[in-house]
Amino acid sequence: MDQEPTISRDVSAKPARGRAKGRGLGRDVVVASICGGVVALMVGASYAAVPFYNWFCRATGFNGTTQVATSAPATGPIARKIAVRFDSNVAPGLPWKFEPEQNEIEVNIGQVVTVFYTVTNLAARTTAGQAAYNVAPLTVGSYFQKINCFCFTEQTMAPGEKREMPVVFYVDPSIADDRENDGLGTITLSYTFYPVKDPVVKPLASGEADKRKGNL
Repeated sequence: MDQEPTISRDVSAKPARGRAKGRGLGRDVVVASICGGVVALMVGASYAAVPFYNWFCRATGFNGTTQVATSAPATGPIARKIAVRFDSNVAPGLPWKFEPEQNEIEVNIGQVVTVFYTVTNLAARTTAGQAAYNVAPLTVGSYFQKINCFCFTEQTMAPGEKREMPVVFYVDPSIADDRENDGLGTITLSYTFYPVKDPVVKPLASGEADKRKGNL
């Protein structure tokens, strides 16, 4: 009787599959770790996006964000003049009347100017607001320099209080070297006051309290 052919088996194949399976699990762990790290990075970036965006706008003038200066320009004013218009808005939920004392002025580029906005709290209770701001056209933001502005801090108003709020600014003379703004004749400075739900309470000196009572 013919013998049936024997089939040889490679006993080393099983350990090889085991090693391959182990390597596959290792790759899965690495991929999962990378994905988890990417998700964590994205979540962290979403929390940091707003303050980073605000910092970026202040540093570059992006989206018409004005700059903060500590003093007048070293070069002084130049002969070129420009008109500056003033716009005021109040967001819903804040019972304030807010308007510029002048709608438009003409200034020399590089000239330090002080203008005033008038704010009145129409409510029979203390309210607080914070002003957001920008300039138009948006490309002018990096040249519009504020030395002092009510928009830098929250404003808390007593019932019926009326207050004059100053803005001290200049247009940087370096704008004259920007060919993109060669034909620029008007800049619009715009503010919008938004309500602050939990204002920071600041103690007032006696002189400030008396002055405030006199404005009611």
